[in-house]
Amino acid sequence: MDMRERVNTALKQAMKDKAVDRLSTLRLINAAIKDRDIAARGEGNEAGVGDAEVLAILGKMLKQRHESARAYEEGGRLDLAERERAEVAVIEEFLPRQLGKAEIDVAIENAIAETEANSIRDMGKVMGLLKQKYAGQMDFGAVGSRIKDRLSA
Repeated sequence: MDMRERVNTALKQAMKDKAVDRLSTLRLINAAIKDRDIAARGEGNEAGVGDAEVLAILGKMLKQRHESARAYEEGGRLDLAERERAEVAVIEEFLPRQLGKAEIDVAIENAIAETEANSIRDMGKVMGLLKQKYAGQMDFGAVGSRIKDRLSA
């Protein structure tokens, strides 16, 4: 089952269960996917976005929710922070398991070897390969500095 079908199935189930908060988050996910589909059609891709792009959308949504929850906590709005965390839990259901530190190190080494990267100038190739293979499984913001350290050594 592809990502779209999983989201739509969960959306229908949330409607049946009358789970209002879950339904709201699933509708947000669906809207983001459809919005990206429209943009893709404008670029000539009539099929819309694939699973890798959906994972990227979910990753971006997850990051936004974490940042919002942190901002709400700092502002003393714990009720809003809790709502953001509830949305995070729903979004995480659709993301693959996050890789551990050791697994990320192995993935970086493999990507460096596969792209034959030997300097910091090759960082884009390595990041591109990692994003292609491990979309939604690692935080690429944190991985970037690790790749940079590895290629600088």
